[in-house]
Amino acid sequence: MFTGTSNHNIDVKGRIVLPARFREELGETFIIAKGFFDCVQVLSLPEFEGLRKNIKNLPAEAALALQYSIIATAVEVTPNSQGRIPIPANLRKAASLEKCATVVGMDNRIEIWNEDKFEEMLKKNDATVEAALKMLNL
Repeated sequence: MFTGTSNHNIDVKGRIVLPARFREELGETFIIAKGFFDCVQVLSLPEFEGLRKNIKNLPAEAALALQYSIIATAVEVTPNSQGRIPIPANLRKAASLEKCATVVGMDNRIEIWNEDKFEEMLKKNDATVEAALKMLNL
């Protein structure tokens, strides 16, 4: 399970260091792809395979849209000896990732966000969070 949020630099080659605890859980090789929102997501190979199968079981139009958005952008990566992974240029551009990023543990996946976009998303979701807390009686 991935939890927590941290900020990391993206080097001139478009690489980022994921927290060691995340890398340990992901395994030696894993998938980086376009995220569900304005971010990049990182998934273990088994998690990606499960997502891929679930997408295939959707109605054709929905499956095709997600295949173009997520499956077609997926790249298998292996961290280098310093724990850095490359973020392909097309994914960096789609998520507006430049020099700094926010890495977010999201239970079964990791998201990599532009710091400002992440803060905007959190503020935009305040009302939804409040409603969800009420549903949980919290």
